[in-house]
Order: sequence, then C-alpha cells, then structure tokens
Amino acid sequence: MSDTGKATVYYNSACPVCRSGVAAQQGAMGACEIEWIDVHANPEAVRALGIDIEAVREKLHVRDADGRVQVGTDAFGALWSRTRGLRWLARLLALPGVRSLAQRAYDAFARRLYRWNRRHGHW
Repeated sequence: MSDTGKATVYYNSACPVCRSGVAAQQGAMGACEIEWIDVHANPEAVRALGIDIEAVREKLHVRDADGRVQVGTDAFGALWSRTRGLRWLARLLALPGVRSLAQRAYDAFARRLYRWNRRHGHW
C-alpha cells in the first residue's frame, strides 16, 4: 500500500472485538490518509468491493489507493506498514513462514469470532 495514497478500511462495528481493534488502530495511525467504513452502519458500502457483507463481518478488508483489496492478515500488514511503531510488525508478518502461520491463526480466530457474534445476535 502506498504511503501517500488514500486507503479504505472496511470493518464491522457490530463486533465488539473488531470495534475495539479498529479504534486502537485509528488512534495509532493518527492523521493518516485512511477512510474508515463501518459496514454495520453502512452495509451498502461493500458493493464497492464486489463482495458480500458477510465477508467483511468475518474479516478486515483494506482497499489501497490502487484499488487492490487485502483481507485478514494482509489487511493488518497493510495498515501496520503505515503505522509508526508497528512497521516492524508489518515486515515480520511479510516473512513467508510467519505470514502462513499468521494467516492460519487469524482465519481460525476470525471464523470463531464471526460465529460468536452471530450466536449473540450482533447482526
């Protein structure tokens, strides 16, 4: 993701864990050129990605300035690469073995969290 272009983050505020994580990331990023779109408050926004809202309810999505969409751990890596103090984490996450392990862990966590949110009627 370009350091100068505007990125768009798609997240689900109906999930308390996601809402908290996004709030922390927003605070860490400060005045970066990021547009934050809450799909719970604005469900039609996912049309810009050409995906179903359930995909964003389950995993974080980031569209960079060039229109590329990154999902899950790749989305976090894209954000961390623009966050002072977390760039090292983005570089670590990009390493082949680390990336693969992180993706599996995130996917498993995201699936469980999605199911938990559904069970508790968050949407």
